[in-house]
Amino acid sequence: MRRDRYRWVVLAAGTLAQASFSASSVGLPALGPALKSEYGLTLGETGVVLGAIGIGMLFTLLPWGLVADRIDERWVIPVGLSGGAVMLAAAAGTHSFAAVTGVLVGVGALGASVNAASGRAIMAWFPASELGLALGIRQTAIPIGGAIGASLLPVLASSGGTRLAFFFLAGACATGAAVAAAFIRTGAVDEPELRDVSGPVRDPRMWLLGTGTGLYLTAQIGITGFVVLFLHEHRHVSTHAAAALLAAINVLAIGARIGSGRISDRLGSRLRPLRAIGVALTLFTAGVAAATDAPLCLLVPLFLVAGVLSMAWNGLAYASAAETAGSARTGAALGFQQTLLGVVVAGAPPVVAVVAAHSWRLAFFLAAAGPGLGVLILRRLEARGPRPARTPGTSATLPAAPRTPD
Repeated sequence: MRRDRYRWVVLAAGTLAQASFSASSVGLPALGPALKSEYGLTLGETGVVLGAIGIGMLFTLLPWGLVADRIDERWVIPVGLSGGAVMLAAAAGTHSFAAVTGVLVGVGALGASVNAASGRAIMAWFPASELGLALGIRQTAIPIGGAIGASLLPVLASSGGTRLAFFFLAGACATGAAVAAAFIRTGAVDEPELRDVSGPVRDPRMWLLGTGTGLYLTAQIGITGFVVLFLHEHRHVSTHAAAALLAAINVLAIGARIGSGRISDRLGSRLRPLRAIGVALTLFTAGVAAATDAPLCLLVPLFLVAGVLSMAWNGLAYASAAETAGSARTGAALGFQQTLLGVVVAGAPPVVAVVAAHSWRLAFFLAAAGPGLGVLILRRLEARGPRPARTPGTSATLPAAPRTPD
């Protein structure tokens, strides 16, 4: 198969691999009520369990990125996902808060391999003029996995408890590992550039980008991480109906990620649409907070719009991080950026849960404050001026594929 065609195979394989892990990392909140009931958890403990995968990812995202810069992603991804599958199977046998939390931390630490490595593999095949679209498609893996998890996990939990749900998630990760091993191909990276893979960590632009976009995650976690628990416990909506809303958010977010990536390609800017999404996200999340006790006919649409916006920006941040860092540092850049985001992913669920135990309205207002502050930080990044790391028409590690007639 010609290179210009095979790049779509790599994109599809990377997307599926990420989706297989996202069914756990993003879809797990759909199991929130079942976990709380089966393990006898408080609301705060439930928040810790829901944040456990993010805690595990926090410690390994950068190391996985550094490994991806030195070793073929074709093997980095399967090794991590296979380990995650084993840990998810082990989670099915846990019976205590400490045990399930510890195992899920292990799931995150191993599965994090796909976050940095799959994006790096895809970037090697696409020119800068299509990067926003390609990574927008790749980032649809997260809402795809979330939609699958939100749709199936409550049903599985009703049939066989969390044990059956964990086995399903283990099978998903194992499938992603097999697909990555079979189809992902990457090229060699120039050795001189590999000597300074720590560059992204020392780049103030990377810190501003990672911190600014990381704050967007407070809204994403507040909405997608707790919508099922909130609607079930505070508004007495059935678990299945609440999970259906979470699934709808993820489905619509697929189009939002592709659209935002395509728009950024046309604008020639990732930061402008990033800031626009941040402003809208702040407003709609604050709207959810103000409407916590409003009629469901008003509250549910607010949740839907806020949830979609909360997941629309990730591909733009992903592309911006890779472009800023440079070619052979892509894995390190993505690992570092994902680590900064991981701080919020790990810390926000317990904080939101503790605040929500006293006031859901206050918890959602707290979630809305994050993207508002993030927009201000991204304005500082934009003020530093552009620093292109890629030349239009070139890929991250390999030359752009020549176009040949069919």
